[in-house]
This record gives sequence, C-alpha cells and structure tokens, in this order.
Amino acid sequence: FAMGTTILLGQQIGSGKKEEGGRTVGTAILLFAGIAVIMSVILVVFAPQVSSLMNAPEEAFQKTVNYIRICGGMLVIVAYNLIGCIFRGLGDSRTPLITVAIACVFNVAGDLLLCAVFGMGTAGTAIATVFAQIVSVIVSFILISKKDLPFTIKKENIRIHKTYLRKMTAFGAPIALQDLLVSISFLIILAIVNGMGVIASAGVGVAEKVCAFIMLISSAFMQSMSAFVAQNYGAGRLTRARKALHYGIAVSFTVSIVMFAITFFHGDILAGIFSSDPEVIAAAADYLKAYAIDCLFTAIFFCYTGFYNGIGRTRFVMIQGILGAFCVRVPVSYIMSIQPNASLTMIGLSAPTSTVVGILLNIGFFLWLKRYENQTSA
Repeated sequence: FAMGTTILLGQQIGSGKKEEGGRTVGTAILLFAGIAVIMSVILVVFAPQVSSLMNAPEEAFQKTVNYIRICGGMLVIVAYNLIGCIFRGLGDSRTPLITVAIACVFNVAGDLLLCAVFGMGTAGTAIATVFAQIVSVIVSFILISKKDLPFTIKKENIRIHKTYLRKMTAFGAPIALQDLLVSISFLIILAIVNGMGVIASAGVGVAEKVCAFIMLISSAFMQSMSAFVAQNYGAGRLTRARKALHYGIAVSFTVSIVMFAITFFHGDILAGIFSSDPEVIAAAADYLKAYAIDCLFTAIFFCYTGFYNGIGRTRFVMIQGILGAFCVRVPVSYIMSIQPNASLTMIGLSAPTSTVVGILLNIGFFLWLKRYENQTSA
C-alpha cells in the first residue's frame, strides 16, 4: 500500500495536481493507521500460531514467539513506510537513505549493548530493532516537516477520501497481495528447511540477513524506478520512462555482478558477520551460492517491476509474482529437498529459477504493451 501511495502521489505531482496530492496523503494516514492496529493485534495475540506455521525448531520456539511479540507492534513500521512513500513520491531517495543509515547505527549499537553487554539474547535483538525504527520515524518526521512540499496538507484532508482510497487500493492491493503470497511462499520454503534441522535453519536465517543486504541495490532501483516512472507517466512522458528502465537495468546489472562475485566466492565471510558458529556459517554460505546467482537476475527483474508499478500496471506485477512464487519457487524447493543428497544450495536455486521465469513474463508484457500502444495511436 505504500507503493500504491507512491505511485498515485507521483502521478499527481507529475501532472501538477497539488490539491489531490494533499488528499492522497491525508487518506493514506488513516489507512495506514488502521492497518497498523489490525496487524499489531494479529501478531501479538497469535505469535505462537505464527511460530508454529513457520515450523520453528522446538528449542527455539519460545524465543521465536517472544521476538515476534516484541517486533509485532506495527505502528512504528507502518509510520516509517508512510513517510518513506511520501519521500519516494516526491522523487527524494536521499532522505530515506539518511534515516535508514541512522536507524542501522542505532540497531547495531543496540544489539551490541543489549546482547553482548547485558546478555538479553533474542529479546535484546528485538528491542534494539524496534528502538532503531522509532528513531528512524522521529528523524523522518522532523526532516519532512522542514521540507517544501509540492502539495498542501490541511486538517480537512486527513480523512478517508473515497476517490483516492479506491485509486490507492487499485494500485496497492495487487502489490500487497503479491507481497503477502510471496512472503508465504518463502515461509513455506523456510518450513522445508527447518525440517532439515537447527543448523540448516540457523544457516538460512543468517543467509537471509546477508540476502537483505545484497538485494538492497536492486530494491532501491525498483523503488526509484517506480517514483520516476510515475511522475513521467503523470506528465505524459512515457518514452522518457522507458529510457529510465533501460538505463536502470544496465546500471543495476553492472553493480550486481560485483555483488554476485562477493557473495558466491566469499559467502562464508559475509555469514561470519552474523554468526561465529562454523557449522552455521558453512550452511549459510551453501545457501548463499544460489542467492548470488539470483542477485544477477533480480537486478533486471526489479527494474521491470518498478516500471510496471510506476505506470499503474500493478495487476500484472501481482500475477507474475504469484506465478513465480507458487508455480516455480515452492515446487522447485520441495523437489530439491527430497533429493537423496539435498543441500541448501539446491533448495536455494528455486529463487533464481523463479526470477528467470518472471523476467521472461516481464519482457513479453513489455513488448505487448508497446505493440498495443502503436496500434492504438495508429
């Protein structure tokens, strides 16, 4: 829904509709508040059930429940996403970078203090995460309050405007559903891995932390692509938006080659940042070899996703995402897991396989859209 807000706001700014931008932000404030309350209740109350669905190992089950409950207060996370989507809609990616960098510093410092010094373990990690998010929200709010915005927010704007809610939902609901189902597919894969034992489970947990880092560049290109394309689409400059897609793919892929080399050949060093257990590090490095390959394909895939989000074709993004998750990623993971000599690398190969299928679908849809546009203009 943050992306849906970014798309709508970007298109309104591109077309010079300042009043509509204010109403969109006002609607988003109440929408996000409602989502935050509902998700907080679900995560806090049903933390044991969520942990069971994730097939958390018995010896780590209660720690998993505690972590989910501490991090389950969604108000802070949702507030950050709301402010972040406003910045992205404005085409400002520097300010979110600053706030995230500040949050990372506080998160690391909190982990060191609460875990290394006070020995609070999982609970300390969760508390440090939440505190860092609070700091990020406060800094974001201060920065955006001092910014000269291209739209006006009045008290009467802070209500549900049905027209803009429908548009935000039309853009955001497919993305939200896709993200939800893709996340479920990863939880299914995690459940498969958890069945291989604590070492494999911990290794994938460490690998996912590294993956979150190596995928940051591709993710950043996707978000900036969405905002840039939305503004140009709103201004009627689709040709310029297409050029941005091509340049974005070229730059993102070039950087991803470096990330691939580091992750594939030195995954153990990256995993060693998050664990000191040799077995866990080895398991994480094994899993990271597959994700290193996916890093190359994701650089292309995410740029296409950002482009389609920007022009409002979020239903297609949803469809191809669901097909990739449940028709490719989950089946491939399961098939690999039941092989006689199953390894984490084999299971991890489901990710790049799914991404390649997604790229083919994206290229096909891109060519179809261009052909449709030419026929319409003729």
